[in-house]
Amino acid sequence: MVSADPPQRDQRRRMPLLRALESEAIHIIREVAAEFERPVLLFSGGKDSAIILHLAGKAFWPGKIPFPTMHVDTGHNFPEVIEYRDRMVEQYEVDLVVASVQATIDQGRVVEQTGPRASRNQLQTVTLLDAIEEHRFDALFGGARRDEEKARAKERIFSFRDDFGQWDPKAQRPELWNLYNGHHRQGEHLRVFPISNWTELDVWQYIAEEQIELPPIYFAHQREVFLRDDMLYATGPYMEMLPNEEPFQTSVRFRTVGDMSCTAAVESTASTLDTVVAEIAATRITERGQTRADDRVSEAAMEDRKREGYF
Repeated sequence: MVSADPPQRDQRRRMPLLRALESEAIHIIREVAAEFERPVLLFSGGKDSAIILHLAGKAFWPGKIPFPTMHVDTGHNFPEVIEYRDRMVEQYEVDLVVASVQATIDQGRVVEQTGPRASRNQLQTVTLLDAIEEHRFDALFGGARRDEEKARAKERIFSFRDDFGQWDPKAQRPELWNLYNGHHRQGEHLRVFPISNWTELDVWQYIAEEQIELPPIYFAHQREVFLRDDMLYATGPYMEMLPNEEPFQTSVRFRTVGDMSCTAAVESTASTLDTVVAEIAATRITERGQTRADDRVSEAAMEDRKREGYF
């Protein structure tokens, strides 16, 4: 029989790391609140933005979070995530700004794709930049982490954007220890990533330790899906299947949450926090690498989008 002691010892070793990551993130959030006039927290209802909302609540407790949240809404969301988003906003008593991709389409600012592989994911950039300009946001908290994808690994924690909302990975500011440069001119802004140094396993262990509520689609459930490009997509009103694609029922969960048209599920029976943590500890593929179609367009797909103003 294998002793249970080694996993328990490993768990105890990791707890100081989680506390250190939490302290760093809270320091960053407080620093932004002190340096910037109009910060906003990008809140999609996904696990990473849920952690940042939780951390912001801790950072300013017993007071309220002193900045609003914003969701760039494609209109093609998982219903469970929208329900969760609205409930969390009410629970934390924060204002919610909804920037609508559908409104951007209706205004003729972007052209919607058509066909089975159509997605509104790339259209979010224009909607986001329009909302930044309208509300004069000067710092945007995001949930990106360096372990997710190689373009995100290039980001600084304080990531500068010019007055066109664009990112130049070759012209980033140095960050020494915990010193962050928030200087910007009118029209410019910074994206701020408080959990940039976290891994997906850190995220799930912290969620388990803090008992943070998440949308139910992060846990195993029966769902109708279809297979495309070796990924499992949920059927729904926004998904058009190709002639050779057939829907079927299986047990799945989602590792990341985004637009339904580009976010795939993974087969899983992990229905509790402990079993999800164990599953993540055993995987060697990042969540975006396994379940996001938008990152498979090209090797530089994410970096190209980020240069134009994407999250």
